Amino acid sequence: MKVPPHHTEVAGMAALLGTGFIHTVGARDAFGDATYKGLLFIANGVGALVAAVGVHRNRRELGWLLGLLVTGGAFLAYVASRTGSGCPGCPAEPTPGSSRWVVASLVCEGLFVILFVVAQEGRTDASHDSPVAR
Repeated sequence: MKVPPHHTEVAGMAALLGTGFIHTVGARDAFGDATYKGLLFIANGVGALVAAVGVHRNRRELGWLLGLLVTGGAFLAYVASRTGSGCPGCPAEPTPGSSRWVVASLVCEGLFVILFVVAQEGRTDASHDSPVAR
């Protein structure tokens, strides 16, 4: 099933903005854990916004690749923070009451990674259908 490119872009922008919003709102608590964690949350919010603009403007590197770095990085950082000894200077257990935000963020991040794959497949399919390739 092919998803129309416009729908993929809109969903990708929504996933990025959701991820960025959640991390920006959570930055205050993250600063309470460790300064570097708060700065990473702010960087995630800014990076997600820049990536969403890139997706909107159809800039592959600025949008989709930066978005993959932002969302994939956040997902991997979450996994790393919950395994072993956690992140340096941070508690290994989740903050009480934050679980719905964590789930929402992981859903947005996972959705963007899936949409990234769909967008790249669409890009490949379009190159096979081009008149130049015939």
